[in-house]
Amino acid sequence: MCDSIVMVTPQGVWLAKNSDREPGEAQSVEWKPAGYPTGSRHARRRCTHVEVEDRVPRRALVMSRPSWMWGAEMGVNERGLAIANEAVFTRMPVAAAGLTGMDLLRLALERADTAREGVDVITGLLRRYPQGGRMGHRSRGFRYHSSFLLADAEEAWLLETAGWLWAARRLQGRYASSNVLGIGHDHDLLHPEAAVVARARGWWSGRGDLDFARAFGAPLMAVATGGRARRACSHRLVSQEGDPFAVLAAALRDHGAEGDEPGHPADGWRMRMPCAHASWLPTRTAGQTTGSMIVRAGAEPRVWMTGTSSPCLSVFKPVAVDRDGLGGRGRAGERPDDGLWWSHERLHRRVLEDYAAREPVGGAERAELEARGRDEALESSRFAALWDEHLAQLPQWHARTLHHGRPVRVGPFSWFWQRQSKADALR
Repeated sequence: MCDSIVMVTPQGVWLAKNSDREPGEAQSVEWKPAGYPTGSRHARRRCTHVEVEDRVPRRALVMSRPSWMWGAEMGVNERGLAIANEAVFTRMPVAAAGLTGMDLLRLALERADTAREGVDVITGLLRRYPQGGRMGHRSRGFRYHSSFLLADAEEAWLLETAGWLWAARRLQGRYASSNVLGIGHDHDLLHPEAAVVARARGWWSGRGDLDFARAFGAPLMAVATGGRARRACSHRLVSQEGDPFAVLAAALRDHGAEGDEPGHPADGWRMRMPCAHASWLPTRTAGQTTGSMIVRAGAEPRVWMTGTSSPCLSVFKPVAVDRDGLGGRGRAGERPDDGLWWSHERLHRRVLEDYAAREPVGGAERAELEARGRDEALESSRFAALWDEHLAQLPQWHARTLHHGRPVRVGPFSWFWQRQSKADALR
């Protein structure tokens, strides 16, 4: 489950995302250079499960991707195009093998210069390749279709798919996307066969304009994923005025607060909060925020990523798009290692033992580090130092949490995370 937000403001076009996947599914922040296809005019590019034609020069990009997967959950290319995707559950079948939504996202970043071109790249690929193949980490049979938020310096687009069919809408103002289809009658672009298929399968009466979400969305999954609740929560949070970065960061860190009462990571039987922490409930076992991003899109994009799970306990740090500014500091292994992602995950799980008491530990240092990373005058050559500093402080914060609160040894939430730590061999 994921949550993405776009803001078209006088301060530019902004895109933010929490990538929610299975707990223990590490996510790498990586830079890839521009380049040209190698070999003959019949060159092929290997994606997660299938190969595609490889004829187009690639743009340089920075992305956050599950460590076992070729495709990316979110990213930005050298032209300032930013893309985030969401899993959506539809009435259309998902192929046993094909391109994942993450593959489509990375290919669009490699091949497109603008948000509108990105829509064309993805829909063009859908004409030739099915969406499909394994998309879960441990849940190897988990498959879904995808929606996409695309942003550049001038505009933002929402693209939603159901198999090879799709609808797209240009966005104005502020929009939040979650794990449900959101384009109804208000599509600006529509696959020419969408209405025919919906009518033939009895999902649309044929009267009026086609409501894409109503015709192709899976009603049961819309409830189980909590997508509508999270989308409403994000809409409410970003309706506030203020600095776009601060508004987006607060939204991505929200636990579903109600009034003056802060939300808790264990609250709810389904994921109703943007900052997700998995639990033992079947509707939440795959709902852990494993990476986060905030972008000001455009010709000179500014990009911040956590490179970790749980943005509520992490730091948005700057990432360069035109060069490899991190030198591998954002990479994460599939199994526990001493890098940033897994080191932070050790802290995250220790804090969850008594979240209310331990969450404030290191909070002032995290805020100060994040503030320095927002300095417009900060040169990209200094970005890596902030990532090093974050990693260096994690052992101190981890040790200090032991002097606050006490481990909660009972209850299904604590039991789930103890079991998860054993499964990941994480100590």
